[in-house]
Amino acid sequence: MSEIVYPPVIMAARGLFKALDLKFRLEGAERIPRTGGAVLVSNHVSYLDFIFAGLAAHPSGRLVRFMAKKEIFDHRIGGPLMRGMHHIPVDRDAGAASFKAALTALKSGEIVGVFAEATISRSFTVKDIKNGAVRMAVAGKVPLIPITLWGPQRMWTKGHPRKLLQRRVPIAITVGEPMYPKRGDDYDKATRDLRAQMSELLEKAQRGYPELPKPGQEWWQPAYLGGSAPTPEEAAALDLKELEARKSTRGDG
Repeated sequence: MSEIVYPPVIMAARGLFKALDLKFRLEGAERIPRTGGAVLVSNHVSYLDFIFAGLAAHPSGRLVRFMAKKEIFDHRIGGPLMRGMHHIPVDRDAGAASFKAALTALKSGEIVGVFAEATISRSFTVKDIKNGAVRMAVAGKVPLIPITLWGPQRMWTKGHPRKLLQRRVPIAITVGEPMYPKRGDDYDKATRDLRAQMSELLEKAQRGYPELPKPGQEWWQPAYLGGSAPTPEEAAALDLKELEARKSTRGDG
């Protein structure tokens, strides 16, 4: 597979991270296989997560093909970049085609990145997830690898202004123990186990984060740690309201 676009994008991102003096803490990178397919499942706290989740695979010399909503591929700037990096478009009205494309990538030895929560978590906890990632790993006969991110929400997340040039932000990237679901397993139980491991990894990163919010900046801290982010229940209500507004704008029934 030709890699004309991905390496320069990585170099540009690393140059920017260095200029901003971002403080990375990467744990568990050795759990990313150096060869063969895998499904990398990340939590979702910001619009920049695919960049930081991809960094987890760099020590193993791997590139991650992320599944992302089709609208990004339709963007006049983002689209060519996404296609050039061989990411996988997800059309929610044609999910079978997206699944097939991801499975083809897995069987050819690629790592496929999935944000199983589908949308950014406003509560900064792990939302309920569906069993698609588990089914994908089973169909591809590859490991399922959980990963969590903490810190990127301070730079750009839903409902808050972009601060892409913010300096010295600590970014925690944690790779969990691989899971090996197989055909015949209870996929819903495996999904619950996946979410539990992701929640545990995320809470550990949040509690061990080297900074606390300054006065007036408590929005980026989850409610259970005293922050002013919505609770999971409040976040779910906000998501539902947003979804209903989107349907109304499109004229859906």
